[in-house]
Amino acid sequence: MTSDPRATSEPSSPQGPTPENGPDPSPRPEPPHDNPLRGSRTSGAWIAAAALAVLLVLLIIFIVQNTQKVKVTFLGWSGDAPLAVALLVAVVAGLAITGVAGSLRILQLRRRVKRLKR
Repeated sequence: MTSDPRATSEPSSPQGPTPENGPDPSPRPEPPHDNPLRGSRTSGAWIAAAALAVLLVLLIIFIVQNTQKVKVTFLGWSGDAPLAVALLVAVVAGLAITGVAGSLRILQLRRRVKRLKR
């Protein structure tokens, strides 16, 4: 027996390039994804659907609790509307403005990248 603690009775396999065995001639394939619980597009869609359902329930509760009429005036227009509707219209308008501004910035950056690639 040898006194080397790394020595085993089984033959050792090459662990990569070393001066003794040279480069490994065959690359090792990656193991297949055998995990049945790994994430997928379908699981992502279910999570998104569940999150949207929760948001919809919260939105319905918000609308039901805020039905009192408020006077809304904007650029010379005025009228009465339920508080929830007025707030939701303001949120949608804000999202639209943000989306337009973000899209314009993305287009600007894409043009700049194309120009630099030439």
